[in-house]
Amino acid sequence: MKRLVALVLVLALAVTAALGAPPAAAADSAVVVMYHRFGESDYPSTNIAITQFEAHLEELRSGGYTVLPVPEILDALRRGDPLAEGTVGLTVDDAFLSVYREAWPRLRAAGLPFTLFVATDAVDRGSDDYMTWDQVRELAAAGVVIGGHGASHPHMAGAADDANRDQLERAAARFAEELGRQPELFAYPYGEASLAVATLVREAGFGAAFGQHSGAIGGGGDFYNLPRFALNEKYGDLARFRMVVRARVLAVRDVTPADPLIGTNNPPAYGFTLADPLGDASRLACYASHEGRVRVESLGEGRFEVRMSKPFPKGRTRVNCTLPTADGGWRWLGRQFYVP
Repeated sequence: MKRLVALVLVLALAVTAALGAPPAAAADSAVVVMYHRFGESDYPSTNIAITQFEAHLEELRSGGYTVLPVPEILDALRRGDPLAEGTVGLTVDDAFLSVYREAWPRLRAAGLPFTLFVATDAVDRGSDDYMTWDQVRELAAAGVVIGGHGASHPHMAGAADDANRDQLERAAARFAEELGRQPELFAYPYGEASLAVATLVREAGFGAAFGQHSGAIGGGGDFYNLPRFALNEKYGDLARFRMVVRARVLAVRDVTPADPLIGTNNPPAYGFTLADPLGDASRLACYASHEGRVRVESLGEGRFEVRMSKPFPKGRTRVNCTLPTADGGWRWLGRQFYVP
């Protein structure tokens, strides 16, 4: 009997060695994070300190994460293919020069893919603060995904359709001239989106678009207003980084209002239905950027309404809803609204 047990153990070890380590647990979502500037302390709201960024990279390389190109993450979610637990995508907005000088060498050394969203007018101006087209081409040739960000980085949600269409067409022409192709991904400047803007982005040929609201990405969400966790000096410490890159999607349906552009109904009647039973839904909590924690009312059968007591101010307002998980993490749903 002892020899039989030993033989079974040997065979098991041999099979494990042949096949490699067991596959990582499958996940129903992924997290995408967003940076702007690197080591530019004069701009703390959009800057990440180099020590913070290096800590992020060290954490991502610690073995608990799978960093994939963002298009690969989105393709898997669309198909319904499982992703490894801890799947993360990295994005950078605006093509500031510090991306090339500070972030790119560190990301390249770490072997981590990322997406760079480029507003073309700033590159065309030749400002000392932005990358050049030669530098953008260098990154693209090395495998960095280049995405669209409009021509002049406009406030698209409050602009007319003709103006937004011109933004997209001018940027597309510059990408075609400088890179020989147009991007497949788009990021709304300032994260400001509306149903009308999303329609124009889709018609322009983009396969997906990102905002700047917090949350994880699942396969059943809106691929033309995808969330990203913004990281800067204030919200870039390692504890918060670990929290957000381990977040999971809070899957919902029947979201109202469907349009993040707010008109006369302010505050909006914001509500959603949980797509799946997710444990103790009574622990759902929501926070609005203009007033803090707000009341959440259960209407039964997984339907919740978020009751804001104050109108949204002009500009951007974010509402985050979270639900704790059994393992100490968070399911996260964020939306960004815009009042012209």
